[in-house]
Amino acid sequence: MALTDDIHMLAQLPLFKDMNEDQLRLIAFGADRRMIAAGQMLFRQGSPAESAYVILSGSLELSATSNDGMQRTEGIAGPGTLVSELALVTLVERKFTAVAREDTSIIRITRALFHRLIEEYPDAARLIENRIRDNLAELAAKAASQFYRFS
Repeated sequence: MALTDDIHMLAQLPLFKDMNEDQLRLIAFGADRRMIAAGQMLFRQGSPAESAYVILSGSLELSATSNDGMQRTEGIAGPGTLVSELALVTLVERKFTAVAREDTSIIRITRALFHRLIEEYPDAARLIENRIRDNLAELAAKAASQFYRFS
């Protein structure tokens, strides 16, 4: 894939939606491209998350080990998915283990690169702040509806 293809892929992601081409180019140019072989682990549950990943092709199985020691598949992430988005903003632990189900092409976006974006483009920071606020409001609404459903 060319840089323009990466920019187009980033523009499709909710976090980067509405950013201009210069902002997306900064991310695409500064990100690392990697190929993860089928069966290879990308990251392990509980490890420090210092970057997020965009899946270009292939897929990752996301699994978590519960308190009772049982490992459960939480989901499958395919092309066009941003995995570990929160790692771009703050230091967190990985909530699941990610293993390539097939040969998988990814873009790795580091927290440092993301911070550079918001430092160089304050308008991008405002877009992201609004998205985070909207996401938190949506999560709170879902949690409230679950609470009242089970009360």
